[in-house]
Amino acid sequence: MQLVFATNNANKLKEVQALIPEHIKLLSLKDINCLEDIPETQDTIEGNALQKAAYVKTHYGYDCFADDTGLEVNALDGAPGVYAARYAGPQRAASDNMALLLENLKPHTDRTAQFKTVIALSLQGQTHQFTGLCKGEITTSLQGDKGFGYDPIFKPHGFETTFAEMELVQKNTIGHRGKATAQLIAFLNKIS
Repeated sequence: MQLVFATNNANKLKEVQALIPEHIKLLSLKDINCLEDIPETQDTIEGNALQKAAYVKTHYGYDCFADDTGLEVNALDGAPGVYAARYAGPQRAASDNMALLLENLKPHTDRTAQFKTVIALSLQGQTHQFTGLCKGEITTSLQGDKGFGYDPIFKPHGFETTFAEMELVQKNTIGHRGKATAQLIAFLNKIS
């Protein structure tokens, strides 16, 4: 079986490649010569994942899956949510996003948050969704230099370290993307 993972994010691709079984050949957007930015114009995480998977299937004909992830902070009414990657503007700079989030959280004592990943799979004419959640809290400063995005300021419940201080294997075991990917893999193993 071969599947396209509809992402241009090299970090996401690396995380997911570490989890996908060998009997599934994972193709990147670059592998299928999809070099344009895939639209993400929906106002939900689920909507964006579905939109990206449908785009690749419609325009390139490949079975594929796409994910979208948001960081939902309770004290900020779920923000940045679906806009996590561009929270501080269209430049999509993680450092700017984290700085803005930490600034917006200053007046709040509740720092609880969750990462949410939704994977949409377009396979053999059907669409399936898989959701992974990781609850935790936002730290008051950056900690660690691994990972990407908000990893330096997100500490999962039950751990004294941020995602950016963890090895990839540990992050994949407890993290939102790892949980959603595990559901995807279990589904693919059942049908292949």
